[in-house]
Amino acid sequence: MEQQSNIQTLNRWVRESHALVFFGGAGVSTESGIPDFRSVDGLYHQRYADPPETILSHSYFKAHTQAFFDFYRDKLLYLKAQPNAAHNKLAQWEREGKLLAVVTQNIDGLHQAAGSRRVLELHGSVHRNHCVDCGAFYDGAWMAQTRGIPRCPACGGLVKPDVVLYEEPLDGGTLQAAVSAIRQADLLIVGGTSLAVYPAAGLLDYYRGHRLVLVNKTPTPQDGRADLLISGSIGAIFSQLD
Repeated sequence: MEQQSNIQTLNRWVRESHALVFFGGAGVSTESGIPDFRSVDGLYHQRYADPPETILSHSYFKAHTQAFFDFYRDKLLYLKAQPNAAHNKLAQWEREGKLLAVVTQNIDGLHQAAGSRRVLELHGSVHRNHCVDCGAFYDGAWMAQTRGIPRCPACGGLVKPDVVLYEEPLDGGTLQAAVSAIRQADLLIVGGTSLAVYPAAGLLDYYRGHRLVLVNKTPTPQDGRADLLISGSIGAIFSQLD
């Protein structure tokens, strides 16, 4: 009964909102078949020659470039994944003029696939790849069909995904836009994230409102700050919203 009451409260808050911001993590995409990093079945609990958090670092990319790309193509490119109920609901709210922005830690592009336009990708996107020498652009499908170290057909330079690796800073413009959106929000919904990765998790500190909603399957370090706490699958919960 409490869960249903919480969902009804969230429904009412969404109806009353005129500047809703959604901040999401890997849990938003798991129902689309993309594994997260920290759950029991996530990438961080699988075994590789090196730990995934090491492979996905800038220093590893520089020192073991081919091994990085082998892992990247095998474990991070899910180009056939489709948006789920959470992605679709957020796109609907944007069309209705309620949603100010989606701030995401995900790199899969599923928010845009669902129709969202105002998407701030803190960690970049697998759908954007650029030659480090001439700047030529290549999409995710191009990267998926490469082998070994991907080279630019135009100049022979290395083609690097536009994803933020460990040891690399977040894009300053994207981060500032996320801060600005969260400051303007009259309702902040945080979903599918452990809130364990900084500086992304620190974005909650910029929220000035009194309707902070946390939706996650497991507890987070920020649960005590929530005005409304809903435990469960974000897709299942969002499918019950107007």
